Amino acid sequence: MTTEAVPRVAVVGCGRWGRNLARDFKALGALEAIVEVDPAVSAALAAAHGCRALGLDEALADPSIDGIVIAAPAALHHPLAKRALAAGKHVFVEKPLALSVEDGEELVALAEQAGRCLMVGHLLHYHPAFLALKEFVASDALGKLSYVYSNRLSLGALRHEEDVLWSFAPHDISMILALAGEAPEQVAAFSAPTLHPGIGDVVQLQLAFANGIKGHVFCSWLHPFKEQRLVVVGERGMAVFEDSAADPAGKLRFYDHKIAWTNGVPKTLKGDGAPLPYGSGNPLMEECRHFLEAIANGTSPRTDGHEALAVLSVLERATGDMKSRLSEDGTAAGSPEAPSYPGVTIHESAYVDAGVSIGPGTRIWHFSHILDEVSLGRNCNIGQNVAIGPRVTIGDGVKIQNNVSIYEGVELEDGVFCGPSCVFTNVNTPRAEISRKHQFRKTLVKRGATIGANATIVCGHELGSYCFIAAGAVVTRDVPAFALMAGVPAVRIGWVGHAGVKLGPDLVCPETGRTYRESGPDTLEEVV
Repeated sequence: MTTEAVPRVAVVGCGRWGRNLARDFKALGALEAIVEVDPAVSAALAAAHGCRALGLDEALADPSIDGIVIAAPAALHHPLAKRALAAGKHVFVEKPLALSVEDGEELVALAEQAGRCLMVGHLLHYHPAFLALKEFVASDALGKLSYVYSNRLSLGALRHEEDVLWSFAPHDISMILALAGEAPEQVAAFSAPTLHPGIGDVVQLQLAFANGIKGHVFCSWLHPFKEQRLVVVGERGMAVFEDSAADPAGKLRFYDHKIAWTNGVPKTLKGDGAPLPYGSGNPLMEECRHFLEAIANGTSPRTDGHEALAVLSVLERATGDMKSRLSEDGTAAGSPEAPSYPGVTIHESAYVDAGVSIGPGTRIWHFSHILDEVSLGRNCNIGQNVAIGPRVTIGDGVKIQNNVSIYEGVELEDGVFCGPSCVFTNVNTPRAEISRKHQFRKTLVKRGATIGANATIVCGHELGSYCFIAAGAVVTRDVPAFALMAGVPAVRIGWVGHAGVKLGPDLVCPETGRTYRESGPDTLEEVV
């Protein structure tokens, strides 16, 4: 693209971000005019950039202006872009393209009918680090992807005309869709309005794709520090794009972490982290240059109207899901199932499927999922990222710590404690390519038992009442009541009483004074 062939553009809306666009289009020799509702601001910016200050009608009627760059409030994107396309102009519009799929589709159709370029400002598609990440994923270096999640967090800038989902999340949704290669089958969103009723200041978005990839976006403008991080998890490792990293060398890294399976038990194999190379260039400058090249060459931009519609569809579905979770006054109401469980606390990010029974006093925390046909007792505490079911029975007073999955075939009686990341299996010889649901084996954990952090319970065994499984132990056989088990495989190293305290040679609990006796070589009972 020679200097003489550089298209000319007018920037419409010169607030905080519009000023950046005006600066970079000026640097590229393409800025013809500034359009701003405040005449004083328009005149000052035009003087600073050596261009004209025009009204919108003047800019649209000016044949020397090839493209209109729109950085106005989101509610104005559709009407301004529609007018510009009708005037025969190429259009660059900041995200989101519009505030509804219907309006977005209208703009795409108008652009195609007029033979004009329609481009949306999904900036990260022009970031050299993200482009390198896309190539890295496409090269199969990570293998099959399983999870992609993104945090976009900061303090301010606050909005009252749109929530943080529409303000922050389009970038992250756009990147996740590009990596997943398809539209999500499922979209769920959870909003926390704080400053204005119905305006989410904190939003959590969850996506599920037909190819098995799961996505997660966490956005907040009520966060004490800035964080912009995209994590891609594959079977051969993990890649992290951290745009907020101060050191450019730290923005894109690969971690050679893997999960190995031995006899149905997962184990983390931690690898080293190493920076990935990526090209140079300012993302906004490259985005502006891309728009000018699309106009000059008659090519479709990387983030065209169709790409924008895919993002807009997710935003619209997420908004509908969020609204279903808000009460009439616009405050968060929790998951839709919560009102059907009197006395139960269900965090707004948790899922509870239909056909679940939950006793009063039970609390279910962040990102947990209770599947169908689960019976969950009274006064239970279910931690974060816990999956239970389907068809699992859990008694009263059970405590399940973070990152635990209770699969079909497992039953927990009253008072059972499951430590963080403990593991239950339900098939002895699992294969991804072979269905063995008919081979599920029952695991019964009896009243008052404790399972320590990261312990593994191999299916088909019974854990006796009040037994204590030490952290990291692997249980491969039945466990007697009151047994203290440790090691791999776990063996009995002593006895514990009802209070969970190890018993000495006298078999008297030092905490409660309760007395026990051995009634057999591997049997303990209380002396009443």
